[in-house]
Amino acid sequence: MDALEAIRTRRSVRKYKTDAVPKELIETIVDAGRLAASARNEQPWLFVVTTDRAVLTALADISDYATFLRDAPACILVFCLKAAKYFLEDGAAATQNMLVAARALGLGACWIAGDKKPYTDRIRSLVGAPETYRLISYIAVGFSAELDAHAPHKKPLDEVLRWEGR
Repeated sequence: MDALEAIRTRRSVRKYKTDAVPKELIETIVDAGRLAASARNEQPWLFVVTTDRAVLTALADISDYATFLRDAPACILVFCLKAAKYFLEDGAAATQNMLVAARALGLGACWIAGDKKPYTDRIRSLVGAPETYRLISYIAVGFSAELDAHAPHKKPLDEVLRWEGR
């Protein structure tokens, strides 16, 4: 699937088949995150992957909107250096790249907000990320079990695009 088709058809998937996601596909997704744009090319990110059922369940229990992690085969957590000036923008860019890559590889994924949540330090500690990093987001990943494979309605281009002077 080409990049534009992956962008057009990407959607949040919260129901997954029980099949494990091959390590090579997870690494391809994380590599897409690694290649994201970052301010001043700082690349302040650290990606932590878990497929451990106990950790996925703990993440679901800690989080306020991620109960579906209990059934997800994998989760990619996106951290950025706290000292990086544009940690949030950089982490968001990496997250978006990974969502598009997952779709292009035939996988379902869902972005879960991490930054500004009161439990981010608990999650960082749970997955063993260093204290110098801040949780930006985490992504549930797996083969979609949802029947509806269509992307949700998006506003038409003419509602969101303006050219200067018009």
